Amino acid sequence: MAAPGLAEGSTRVDVRGVGLSLVRSGSGAPLLFLGSGMRFEPATAAIDLLARDFEVIAPDHPGFGGSGLSPDLTTVDDLSYVYLDLLETMELSGVTLVGVSFGAWIAAAIAIKSTERLARLVLASPLGIKVSDRETRDIADIFAMTDAELAGAVFKDAALGDRTYDAMPEAIVAARSREGLARFGWSPYMHDPKLKARLHRIKLPTLLLRGADDRLTRPGYTGAFHDEIPGAALRTIADAGHLAHIERPDAFAAEIRGFADPAQSPELIEEVLS
Repeated sequence: MAAPGLAEGSTRVDVRGVGLSLVRSGSGAPLLFLGSGMRFEPATAAIDLLARDFEVIAPDHPGFGGSGLSPDLTTVDDLSYVYLDLLETMELSGVTLVGVSFGAWIAAAIAIKSTERLARLVLASPLGIKVSDRETRDIADIFAMTDAELAGAVFKDAALGDRTYDAMPEAIVAARSREGLARFGWSPYMHDPKLKARLHRIKLPTLLLRGADDRLTRPGYTGAFHDEIPGAALRTIADAGHLAHIERPDAFAAEIRGFADPAQSPELIEEVLS
């Protein structure tokens, strides 16, 4: 499916032949925001809040939204190199890399390769590793869910998932999100079998965020990332599910702000690791 036209406020950056549609907002140190890839994006409120403290660069992943796709991009590993090239193309350094869900999987794949242009890493409700045995599902099957079931899995308040797609561009974006997630996460399902054993290579300050009411992943799943990344911190956002950046954008942005500048750190939220 061809990429639709640019959304309002977006620009396009060519990265080695792949046209990335991205939003660039705010001023300050750069923050690269890699979204969930799900149809519930864009994360407008969270991006607006982060743009008060950072220059936020928020691209659509290749094959999602308004971004192009080349035939040789077939894995999350491939996407990680696209974003490494984007950092170089845009001459960014000292970057706060924030990934959510599928975007956090990409962010982790970036950080195990190179942290040269990164200052810190935030993985919110990350996907991408296998934690349990072969017969146990770590991540609910989003491709077998109805829209209502998916909303119930990713939000504490499932009503946040209520959307209609009467406008053709919105319908195309929703279809591309599902198609893109299938392309990069179908088999093996939503993980890279080698990633978990490579997380120890992440050698920069790392914050893991999870929603207290995340029903998409098994209990303890985000904690498994925490156990593998040296020195990582883990924080829980109350009254939020898997997509806390949409459900609680205020708390989400406050956690990142406090991580980047401890003087602005929000009041400690009790960790729930069970």
